Amino acid sequence: MKAPTFKRFNFTMALQWLIFLPMILPLCIVFGALQGVVTMVEKMAQRMWIDMEL
Repeated sequence: MKAPTFKRFNFTMALQWLIFLPMILPLCIVFGALQGVVTMVEKMAQRMWIDMEL
């Protein structure tokens, strides 16, 4: 059986992740929260519309 070959560690890619992750992560959290709020408002508005029609 062959021994597993280890890939070289890509320091430039790791450096890019360390630099850009603190900027990308908060943006993802904020936009995910905004998307959740918009979705809930749409569901609430649809539910209100259905309830008022009865």
